Amino acid sequence: MTRGRGIRRSAALAVALGLGLSGSLVAGPAGAEEKEGPTVRWGACPEDVAAEAAPVVLECGTVPVPKDYADPGGDRIELMISRLASTNPDKRRGTLMLNPGGPGGSGLSQPAFLANRGIPSEVLDTYDVIGMDTRGIGRSAPVACGFTPEGPYFANIPPYAVDDAAVTARAKVVKEVAEQCARRDKDGVLRHLTTANTARDLDRIRAALGEERTSFLGYSYGTALGAAYASMFPGRSDRIVLDSNIGDTHLDRDGMRRYALGVEQTFPDFARWAAARHDSYGLGRTPAEVRRTYFSLAERLDEKPVDGFDGNVLRQLTFGYLFKEVQYAKLAQHWQALKSGDTASVRAADTGGRAADTPPSLDNQLSVFLAVSCNDIAWPTSLDTYRKGVAEDRARYPMFGAATANIMPCAFWPYPPAEEPVAIDDEGPRNILLVQNLRDVPTPYVGGKLLRQKFADRSRLVSVDDSGHGVYVYGDNPCALNTTTRYLVDGKMPGKDTFCRAG
Repeated sequence: MTRGRGIRRSAALAVALGLGLSGSLVAGPAGAEEKEGPTVRWGACPEDVAAEAAPVVLECGTVPVPKDYADPGGDRIELMISRLASTNPDKRRGTLMLNPGGPGGSGLSQPAFLANRGIPSEVLDTYDVIGMDTRGIGRSAPVACGFTPEGPYFANIPPYAVDDAAVTARAKVVKEVAEQCARRDKDGVLRHLTTANTARDLDRIRAALGEERTSFLGYSYGTALGAAYASMFPGRSDRIVLDSNIGDTHLDRDGMRRYALGVEQTFPDFARWAAARHDSYGLGRTPAEVRRTYFSLAERLDEKPVDGFDGNVLRQLTFGYLFKEVQYAKLAQHWQALKSGDTASVRAADTGGRAADTPPSLDNQLSVFLAVSCNDIAWPTSLDTYRKGVAEDRARYPMFGAATANIMPCAFWPYPPAEEPVAIDDEGPRNILLVQNLRDVPTPYVGGKLLRQKFADRSRLVSVDDSGHGVYVYGDNPCALNTTTRYLVDGKMPGKDTFCRAG
């Protein structure tokens, strides 16, 4: 593998995560619970999950669910879940289910991740915190289309299309990708990976845990899942926190194109950071100069790649490293090496790519992202639609728009959606707290506003003057932390939308 391939692998890892069924399904609780369902038998977690969770000790168990909810008496799949149990019975309220996003993110170790990161102990007293691998992921009937970083499909964000011909060329690639996924769907699980079915799974898990209601904390794509659950099962939803919102119950083409808006809104933070450190990295003395460096470097790499590293990989890598400020130095290091044109420097910057082989989970993550996104809603099938969108977004969002508007395998997906996307229910209890940074790459601020509008008086929006993906516990804003903790622990929903200043 060339070093360019190694860096390309780094880019794939950076952006792997973050988003027809037979019969006719209804977007509601029908068939979601049996009178006498299974209970969870807790035991030790798999060794790798336990190692990732350390020093926190988690318990793991499985819950059987229908593979196809249109055939509830048919084949079953096993979902693996984890638990960090409350040790304070006087304060315990119930369960808090988690989802880390994706779709395609493994969540078995997430309770321990949040605990190790410093989630307030009051939250851990109030709930048994439940992590899980949702259907298709990890240890829950995993699917795999056979993707590798060396192949033409190595990230869930399409490559930047420099012109119409690039869109046409990409169409041939993604058509084969869709056919490849269908060929490998031997056990028929892939076609049943939808947000609605995963929400039904959550309700099966709730029942297996013996709870009348469940609380939920979801990040990124997890906000779509949480919004779907709160809409399908409003009476069984307790306290719902949706952090870094997509804006609906599914990811569609409009949602994917908003990634480019997020890049435009977030990049100035990196540009200011890099300009203040020009003497160290040499990327520009002003934010405007740093932005010009991005375009000139990308165009130069398009024309003459450095050791296999082309302009598309630079754009993909920049997208992934803008997720958090802690990654800015690494991004600047990559830019600096590429700007110099020194292959040795490029290799030195590629420590992440050379440190380890690609984890087997990458194929699984990419496959689940595709399956859920393509199964949830019908995507445009006309190549002209994508050419037009790429041209529009190349002008509207010049940094990344010609990537996120590019054609996806969903245009050729062999399984038409078995049901309409879950409709937002705005008539349930007022129990949905939306938390959103003003600047966020994959889930820009407009996603929070969209869900606030759709849930209406069921929700309140906490807007945070910060940059990055993930707010509660993942970020460091005291107002957002305190507001969310008060709601989870005491049920104190803000009386009105809240603005949290930078802090």
